[in-house]
Order: sequence, then C-alpha cells, then structure tokens
Amino acid sequence: IFTTMANAPAALDGYLKFNGALGQGVLSSQLREQIALTVAGLNGCNYCASAHTYIGDRTGLSAEELAQNLQGQATDSRTQAALTFAKKLVETRGRVSEADKEAARDAGLNNEEIIEIVAHVALNVFTNYFNETFNTEVDFPLVSTEVVGATL
Repeated sequence: IFTTMANAPAALDGYLKFNGALGQGVLSSQLREQIALTVAGLNGCNYCASAHTYIGDRTGLSAEELAQNLQGQATDSRTQAALTFAKKLVETRGRVSEADKEAARDAGLNNEEIIEIVAHVALNVFTNYFNETFNTEVDFPLVSTEVVGATL
C-alpha cells in the first residue's frame, strides 16, 4: 500500500499524518482495528480485512472476535455500539440520525469517542477505496470479505 501510495507523496503524507494523529486518540488500539475490520467488511476490501486481522491479532483480539468484527459484530455491548455506529456511518455515507448518536451515547461512548469513530471510518474508507482502485497485492495472510457482504 505504501509503495503504491508513494506515487502521490501528498496522499501518502496525508494518510500517515492522519493515521498517526488518530493513533494518539482516545480509542484503544483494539477498537481501532475492530472498526477497520467492520469498514473493510462493508466495503469488500480484502487487503484491509487481511491487514487489520493481522494487526488486530497483535493487539490481543481473538480470531473469533476478529471474524465477528469483520461482520460488524462484537462480543461486548460497548464495542458493539461503536461498530454499529461505524456501520451506520458507512451505510448512510455519514448521514446518521440523532437517534444513532444517542444510541452510541447510551452505550457509554462520549462525544470525543464518537468523533474519533467518524475519523477512523473516513480513514478506513480511504484505504479501502485506495486498495480496491489499485488492486493492492495482499501481503498479509489472506482474509476474504466475499461472504461478509451477505451477512452485514
């Protein structure tokens, strides 16, 4: 991904800075990977599904949880609320309702976390679209999103 993205230095620089800034945010590394998997599943991006499954494993998430996250599901209610909100963002192209935001708040997510979820979804949509546009070679153990779309 970086080699291809380097053909547009401004795009690579923007990606790296955005990703770095979000890495300093309030969302845990696990939740960041879980959001990335949900977005990859929705957008059918095998590269991102593979990369974020690999990285998510390194954060301590189980293989079962990672597989569920790819389908927009989680084992605990707070993470589920974050993934549901992320999924809604993708499905509505950002046009979530007040009820969607309230559901996230009711599950214990604060405004800072909700805003960071929006940012992570945007960053992951960018990488999903980038990888799909340029058919980025999957250089991680392959995780297919082929069956995910039917279940989301």
